[in-house]
Amino acid sequence: MNITYKDTRDFTAQNLQALFRSVNWLSADYPDRLKKALDHCETVFTAWDGGTLAGLINAIDDSELTAYVHYLCVSPAYQGQGIGRELLRKIKEKYKSYLYIILIAENDSLIKYYRQNEFECISGRHVFMIQNFS
Repeated sequence: MNITYKDTRDFTAQNLQALFRSVNWLSADYPDRLKKALDHCETVFTAWDGGTLAGLINAIDDSELTAYVHYLCVSPAYQGQGIGRELLRKIKEKYKSYLYIILIAENDSLIKYYRQNEFECISGRHVFMIQNFS
């Protein structure tokens, strides 16, 4: 397997849907909206195995101080091969002059994974959101 990393947005809504479905993320139910969202965010790096989208990371930034990693998604068929680590490395390199790179870990295994990749858990902080499903 030869993984190719890109910073182009040559994915389709169907590529995204397949990747996001592979990890059971709700965003997979909205492939056209997902593509539009990723087309409009500041940074997207992808990992490809031929024509298969194996992984993706994206970030939204304020152009100077803070970057927010929104998605880090690697298909289960490709997990454990360093793809997520490489995608995170690309984000850390791009935003190395920023004060903060922020992401949300949704479970204990992700907390451990992000710590292994040089992120720190910030105690005393809480994440808030509003969910709008239609």
